[in-house]
Amino acid sequence: REFDQLDDRARAMIAGADTLFVASYVDDATRGRMVDVSHRGGRPGFVRIGADGVLTIPDFSGNRFFNTLGNLLANPKAGLLFVDFETGDLLQLTGDAEIILDSPEIVSFQGAERLWHFHPRRILYRPEALPLRWRFQQDGWSPQSLRTGTWDHAGR
Repeated sequence: REFDQLDDRARAMIAGADTLFVASYVDDATRGRMVDVSHRGGRPGFVRIGADGVLTIPDFSGNRFFNTLGNLLANPKAGLLFVDFETGDLLQLTGDAEIILDSPEIVSFQGAERLWHFHPRRILYRPEALPLRWRFQQDGWSPQSLRTGTWDHAGR
């Protein structure tokens, strides 16, 4: 199914996600299109959904290559993929990203070094598209994820 706005199922998938994948690219005159796909993660709820459907995503310390952020600064077009690993449902979003380098919300979100807003333009929901299934183990948290905040804590 295709949407131009987040429906209840899409909002629930995003709100419960502890991981997402982001694709970005830049076109280079000599090297052609240079694509980057990377992972972003945190505790469930690390992605905030605004009333207008804009996603706010904290950006934590990573490999310090800044491929994704560099691409998004040069070209805001991006794709996000959210996966429900228990059902195999996929949520694909394409749209525009905006990097936020200075905001009081950065300081209030534990572990965040910057934020980015994502404005979805096209939304595809693909039920049971992933044939593999995983179940979350209660003690399966990455220690690094446990050192990050949530929007509930950031608002206090």
